[in-house]
Amino acid sequence: MEFALVLPLILVIALALVQVGLLVRDRLLVEAAARAGARTAALQPDPGVVHDDALAAAPALDPAGLEVAVHRTGTQGDPVTVTVAYTAAIKVPLVSWLFGPGVTMGASATDRQEFA
Repeated sequence: MEFALVLPLILVIALALVQVGLLVRDRLLVEAAARAGARTAALQPDPGVVHDDALAAAPALDPAGLEVAVHRTGTQGDPVTVTVAYTAAIKVPLVSWLFGPGVTMGASATDRQEFA
């Protein structure tokens, strides 16, 4: 009898842990995309190429929810910063009320421009 009363709570906690694991994976992929974008931005002046390389570094993310911005200052030797923002959808059923419609996350990486 007690197990039947506690089972729904245990199920919700287990599903919430699965969703948190998916969000952590997405966060790591967003950071990897920012690093890959900064590496490419250091070598390429074209923001389209930077965007494509950032997407390629995070293949499990939905490209529609990924925003890549490149911020350059100066010329060769000066920093270039790539900022990646992503809204992760809640994929696990029965726990969307805990997380809301989506979780917004972002990361940025800075590298030195090497092209002339």
